[in-house]
Amino acid sequence: MRTYLTTLFAILALVSCGDGGESSSSNTTGTFSATGMMSSTRSMPTANLLENGQVLVAGGVGSASIAVASADLYDPVTRTFSITGSMSNSRYAASSVRLLDGRIFVAGGEGISGTGIDSVEIYNPVSGTWQLTSKMSTPRVNPTATLLNNGKVLVVGGYSYDSTCCALASAEIYDPTTGTFSPTGSMSTARRNSTATLLNNGTVLIAGGYDGSNLDAPEIYNPTTGRFSITGSMGTPRRFPTANLLLNGKVLVLGGYGTNDTVLASASLYNSQTDTFSYTGSMNTPTGRQTSTLLIDGKVLVAGGYNLTNVLSSAELYDPISGSFSVTGSMTVPRWRHADVRLLNGDVLLVGGSSIGGNTGGAIASAEVYSRK
Repeated sequence: MRTYLTTLFAILALVSCGDGGESSSSNTTGTFSATGMMSSTRSMPTANLLENGQVLVAGGVGSASIAVASADLYDPVTRTFSITGSMSNSRYAASSVRLLDGRIFVAGGEGISGTGIDSVEIYNPVSGTWQLTSKMSTPRVNPTATLLNNGKVLVVGGYSYDSTCCALASAEIYDPTTGTFSPTGSMSTARRNSTATLLNNGTVLIAGGYDGSNLDAPEIYNPTTGRFSITGSMGTPRRFPTANLLLNGKVLVLGGYGTNDTVLASASLYNSQTDTFSYTGSMNTPTGRQTSTLLIDGKVLVAGGYNLTNVLSSAELYDPISGSFSVTGSMTVPRWRHADVRLLNGDVLLVGGSSIGGNTGGAIASAEVYSRK
């Protein structure tokens, strides 16, 4: 009830002030604190909040710089990790969602072979075990997975083989009731490293990505027609941005790598009512492959990332009322390729990732929690 009321008050504040309202009178900041260590180093893992408040962290790049199949459960009460069942397939750079029945869906990724895999596994939090389900129509590394309002999962894009080859335009739908995939419409532009955001009207915004060049080219997926349509330009290409649906229904897309791999500080807002993007405030520190997490009060926490020179420990808060970013406490460890989950109490768990830039090494087992003061 407390979480519900807090969210309701935040929504009312946004409605009354609007996008052009005065800055919030509260300059609330937050702090990061180290928490338990995972059983394995994990760069590019999946992380999902379970219905009981624990967090499942699965797969990732392990200590030998190869994919792992193991998984850990984080308990926010004891602030510790414990080992749970392992997947049948080692994988990293997979995509995951929590299904309506509380199970966790994990699709694709890159395996020990160094190429994409088409396998999909379902984690049952009651038994603590994984079960293989139907395979996708094609291997997909770095796809997006979005839980639709009808309980089905939309899996989009990615690449099939290795990081040098073959961004995908195709998409498919997983039905948890039958445990099977079916094809759906394809995007106009093949892409990987993009974002996918479920909008309040039930459609899905696909933004940014990479097809040999860093992309602008946003598209909207309509589950009723099963088709993608081109929507307004973001104004700049973005590879590895992050995106969050704000409490006012707009989508904040920020950071990433732009033209000529310039590291971006800029951010854009997508308005589904007008199908247009508009620039909003810029971050204080340019970053790509960061995490961004919607907080209970409607602000967005942006943490870590890589600026092509340094792995970052810095963090910022985006205020949708003022349209501006402010610096908040720094992480205890610089990290990118990490995962984020908002806990039931409103804190944010940041887990795993890498402490070294580039494409080799540096996977870490540490985690930390962001708490508001």
